[in-house]
Amino acid sequence: MADLDILHHVARQYGASLAMLNQAIEACPESLWLSTDCLNRFWHISYHALFYTHLYLQPVNADFRPWAKHRQDYQYLGPRPWAPQESHRPEIPYTKAEVLEYYQVCRAEAEARVPALDLAAPSGFDWLPFNKLELQFYNIRHIQHHTGQLADRLRTVANIGLPWVRM
Repeated sequence: MADLDILHHVARQYGASLAMLNQAIEACPESLWLSTDCLNRFWHISYHALFYTHLYLQPVNADFRPWAKHRQDYQYLGPRPWAPQESHRPEIPYTKAEVLEYYQVCRAEAEARVPALDLAAPSGFDWLPFNKLELQFYNIRHIQHHTGQLADRLRTVANIGLPWVRM
């Protein structure tokens, strides 16, 4: 079997997953972006997906520095882990331009960090007890999970379809 450059393939899948998320963000009409018809608003799901992409691209949790425009606790879609009985909903939405700016940060982070990963190393996050290779699958799967939610919302509410990104 030919020697596979796993990091090359992981980087390509990050690129494709992030490109699909970007398509959903760019295609979203302003009325849907801000709509409160769903529990989690379109902008909030987009921000959440990017926040965790950014976080899990770091070598270890302690190295994470939130995006300059991060607002405390905006990464959570539901109750915060330390206060599960409390309802928490962000009040001030991010604009589409701000989320697209954060998308660029995350894309650059993936391009810079993935080629240097030690896939056998621990995840770097004590709540994720697996290695860096599995963390990449986990992170890409998370991006795609939320991209699927957003794509479905675009199709259902605005009749906007999104094409598949191959690479």
